[in-house]
Amino acid sequence: MTIKYHVLEETLLAYAAGELDNASSLLVATHLALCPKCRRAAEIGDEIGGALIETVAPATMGSAALDSVMARLEEFALEGSIKPVAATKRGATPVLPEPLRSRVGGDVDVLRWRRLGPGLQQIRLDDKSGGPSVRLLKIAGGRSVPEHGHAGAEMTMVLAGGFHDAGRSFGRGDIEWANADVVHQPVADEGEDCICLTVTDGPLKFFDVIGRLAQPFVGI
Repeated sequence: MTIKYHVLEETLLAYAAGELDNASSLLVATHLALCPKCRRAAEIGDEIGGALIETVAPATMGSAALDSVMARLEEFALEGSIKPVAATKRGATPVLPEPLRSRVGGDVDVLRWRRLGPGLQQIRLDDKSGGPSVRLLKIAGGRSVPEHGHAGAEMTMVLAGGFHDAGRSFGRGDIEWANADVVHQPVADEGEDCICLTVTDGPLKFFDVIGRLAQPFVGI
């Protein structure tokens, strides 16, 4: 497996600093489980951050500081903070790496898909944090998603199979990034279903009547 398209540098830095939302953190952590290059970059970011903390002079804490920290820790626990876990080294390689596999309760054999249209299914994984939307998408081999634009940013990571879009091919571990300037129609490779993890921070913009009518019901 050769990963060609990685996490954007600014996204990886935000992840290392603990500044990403839960949905984006899930996607980045899943990518790190498959990508040694980005995993090492994140580790270096952690090391730099730790070194900088050691140079900061101690400050006097207010009387409410402990209560504030404990409240924040409780908030993280409720939100389900996500950390990368190395891919398993024994037996058959799971389709879903950690931490995604734990998030859905198992590998692809336990998934219960919801049909969106011909050759297209999804599973929503949104949490209660109110951040970007996160979902699993399954596109039948040779089929495409409807042509669409974006109201915000979109990250799509391939977990199985692959797709091609605008002259580029994306395989397992690759990430395609799109923003409000991008209009596209990814097409799954022939012969195998393409399973992706997708994070969007705004609704998609469909240009055909069917897509616009279905959008309120499927939550894309």
